[in-house]
Amino acid sequence: MTNYDHLLELHELAVRESRRMHEHRPLFEVLRREEGRHLTGIVGPRGAGKTVLLKQLAASEKDSLYISVDALEEGADLFETIKNFSERYRFHRFLLDEVHFLRGAMGDLKKIHDFLPDVRVVFTGSVALAIHDSMHDLARRVRIYPLEYFSFREFLAIRHGENLEKISLDDLLADKISTDHLRASRHFSSYISGGLLPFSLEEPDPLHLLRGTVSKIIARDIPTTRRLRIDELPTLEKFIAFIAKSQVDGINYTSLSKNLGITKYKAEQYSEAFEQAFLLQRIFPAGTNVLREPKILLMPPLRLLHRPMDEAVGGLREDYFALAMRQAGIPIQYLKSTTGQKTPDFLIEHRDRKIVFEIGGKGKGRSQFKGVTADHKIVLAPNIAPSLGRMPLEMIGFLS
Repeated sequence: MTNYDHLLELHELAVRESRRMHEHRPLFEVLRREEGRHLTGIVGPRGAGKTVLLKQLAASEKDSLYISVDALEEGADLFETIKNFSERYRFHRFLLDEVHFLRGAMGDLKKIHDFLPDVRVVFTGSVALAIHDSMHDLARRVRIYPLEYFSFREFLAIRHGENLEKISLDDLLADKISTDHLRASRHFSSYISGGLLPFSLEEPDPLHLLRGTVSKIIARDIPTTRRLRIDELPTLEKFIAFIAKSQVDGINYTSLSKNLGITKYKAEQYSEAFEQAFLLQRIFPAGTNVLREPKILLMPPLRLLHRPMDEAVGGLREDYFALAMRQAGIPIQYLKSTTGQKTPDFLIEHRDRKIVFEIGGKGKGRSQFKGVTADHKIVLAPNIAPSLGRMPLEMIGFLS
């Protein structure tokens, strides 16, 4: 039995709360202009602002209703709830938060799409696996949008009011970078140490909230979508902590298996689960005759939960690079030789050109490029002057 009055009260509170949230993510306008009968899904990490986005959408149109799935009573029928709200109160757009925790939700969404032609649904989820595993049921009825943490460019606009244009990869390679973009480097340290987290706008200690978010993902999100035993949860905590405390090079299924006392199969299973929960990124190797295990990076700034900045900064830079490239939709690979000699960190292929990147501090040299064949060989380091073959690491954050 659904308590409609209670849900209406919660909706009104959500709308009231949204009015103090003046900044909008770019996806807000995309969803406002969206047309068609398809279902709309938003997936992204916990804390990326999906709930805020839904509340802002609820406030933008009077025929929209925000519903937190957690507020539905146990056994509630989502289809009947939506149908009755539509018929009684003339709501036509329903904004469903964290829908993957409702048993049978995807079947209900399919039914809503097929039998309620005047209803539009936007839903969110923090576990990509739960959403994508249901895509075969929803078929062509759904369109999925990602909502990530702030890009560096978005952080500058929202936190500092500096609205800078995107920079194309071609312009970066040609050193076509404006003075304003270069001056923005002064904010990079605050961005990478927690400013990329949307909840940092209101929280003086975002890392404390991030720690709680990670705990919730381990205790609730991953067990909900994976068949794990209760006694595996402590291993999941050690899994993330070990990656955070280690140097980036050499973290793969084999090293995780050896150091955590688990099988390589379990290491791969846990890695995939954490990636689907947006806590880590797997970067696969380029070339042939190499070990096909991925290099495992974390989502920034997770390393700072386990190590101080001066110890974590090397890995954090690579984490940032991988995130920025993903936000820009640019696939990356890592380079690994068969003989163990030093190689650049990453490879991308762009317009039939191979571009290799080496990431480090201001003193990083070009020794890793020796013997490497590529169209562009670029050292990325924070807050350096751009020159031939050297680029400020921060500039990668303007690709999206």
